[in-house]
Amino acid sequence: MTSGDLSDAKRRVIDLLKRVDSATAPEVAAAFNTTDTAARQHLEALAQQGLVERAETTTGGRGRPAVRWRLARPAGALFPDRHGDLTVELIRSIRDALGPDALDRVIDDRAARQTTAYRGELAAAGAGVPVQVRRLAELRSAEGYLAEAVEQPDGSMLLIEHHCPICAAAAECQGLCRSELDVFRAALGDLATVERTQHLLGTDTRCAYRIAARSMIGSTGQLADR
Repeated sequence: MTSGDLSDAKRRVIDLLKRVDSATAPEVAAAFNTTDTAARQHLEALAQQGLVERAETTTGGRGRPAVRWRLARPAGALFPDRHGDLTVELIRSIRDALGPDALDRVIDDRAARQTTAYRGELAAAGAGVPVQVRRLAELRSAEGYLAEAVEQPDGSMLLIEHHCPICAAAAECQGLCRSELDVFRAALGDLATVERTQHLLGTDTRCAYRIAARSMIGSTGQLADR
C-alpha cells in the first residue's frame, strides 16, 4: 500500500489520525466539513485495507456509543522513513570521525550478536542441515530478507534472500556483506560449509548461499557420492 493507492479524502483522514490519538467519525467529519456518514464510510474502507482500527468506544450521551478510530501499524509505511539514509550517514560519520578500524569493530560486534542469536535458534530447531537452514530462512524473513530455503538435487541447501533491507548500508559499507557470510558460517559451525553463489551488490538480483553438510564433502572438497 502506498500513498498513491489512496484517494485524497482518505489520505487526509490518515493524516488527521496521525496527529491525534484517536477520533470518532463525527470528529473526522467536523475536521473536513463533511457528513458523519461520509467520514464513517472512509473509516470503514480504511479499516478493510488494514490502515485504521477501532480504538475504543466512547460511552455517555444518547444513542449508540461512538466508536473511536486510530491508525493501525501498517499505516506507518505511508509516511516518510529515512532510516536507510540515517544508517548510511552514521556509517560515514563513524568512518570519518573514528576511522575504518572503529567501523570494523562495530560491524564485528553486530556480527557477534547475530551469531549468538542464530546459534540459539538453530540449536532449538533440531539436528540436520536442511532443518537448520529452513529455520535460518525463517529468521531472515522475519528480519525483512524475504528468504527461502530450497533443497538442491545434490542434497545441499540454497538459502535465497529475495530482498535486502540493508541494501543502502551494505552498498556504503562492504564489510556488512562480508559479515553476513561470516555469521552464517559461524552460526552453522562445523555442521556445514557456506558459500555465496549470488550477490545483490554484484551483478545479481538477489543474494544466495549454497549450504552443504560437511558429511557430503569428500577429501577433494567436492560433493561425495550419496
